[in-house]
Amino acid sequence: MADITLITDFSSPELDIYARLSERQLLHYYEPEEGIFIAESPKVIERALNAGYEPLSFLVETKHVEGEAADVIGRCGNITVYTAEFDVLTKLTGFPLTRGVLCAMRRRPLPKAEMLCRGAERVAVLENVMNPANIGSIFRSAAALGMDAVLLTPGCSDPLYRRAARVSMGTVFQVPWTFFDEEEESWPGKGMDVLKKMGFQTAAMALCDDSIGIDALELKKAEKLAVVLGTEGDGLASETIADCDYTVRIPMAGGVDSLNVAAASAVAFWELRRPAR
Repeated sequence: MADITLITDFSSPELDIYARLSERQLLHYYEPEEGIFIAESPKVIERALNAGYEPLSFLVETKHVEGEAADVIGRCGNITVYTAEFDVLTKLTGFPLTRGVLCAMRRRPLPKAEMLCRGAERVAVLENVMNPANIGSIFRSAAALGMDAVLLTPGCSDPLYRRAARVSMGTVFQVPWTFFDEEEESWPGKGMDVLKKMGFQTAAMALCDDSIGIDALELKKAEKLAVVLGTEGDGLASETIADCDYTVRIPMAGGVDSLNVAAASAVAFWELRRPAR
């Protein structure tokens, strides 16, 4: 049975993880072991629990303890649940809670890219995508449109950051993902080699004169394909584009030159999905 604890002392150190530590500090909370992340909303927490992540405590608006948060709290045994009214929690955290619930959870070690991609046919590679909302949207599209895994370069925002996980609707806990190791799988060099060693053809989404259309037959026929998407604004690095097998463009109309990376990912994942068997 959960331990319901009414918040009376804002300065309580147990609340630091919700109120006073940044997400980067939480990432290193147990260093050298894996750190903490904060999951927001019952749906996101449910998907994290389904994926086997360990909950540490909850911060919940009072009315949701026996309301929207009741099911996820009930799955966590005698976990501590800190609770207060909406205005108190908003003041404490600095933002209104989505669905009135946060859960602190332990991170897990990330696999190497090569191990993650064993058996995969369609993977997304994100190069320096820094906006957490874009990361979340890309994961949601990856889950909905059949991507087997997502690989991120070290310059990307962390998929377990609160906003990224919330925007993804918890699909960051469904789609396998990892960061390229900066030393052993540095991107694009060694990371690209890992993909090619595993038999992946690589398609860089970029606005270049020699780009082929996204509906090109050779892309649809590829047994194993890595779709490479770049940072907001600048797009992919020239070295990355040069190392890829294909440079791919989404045709535009209405004088628009490109789509936001999250929107482009949805179009690319749909068009470049697995070939029909």
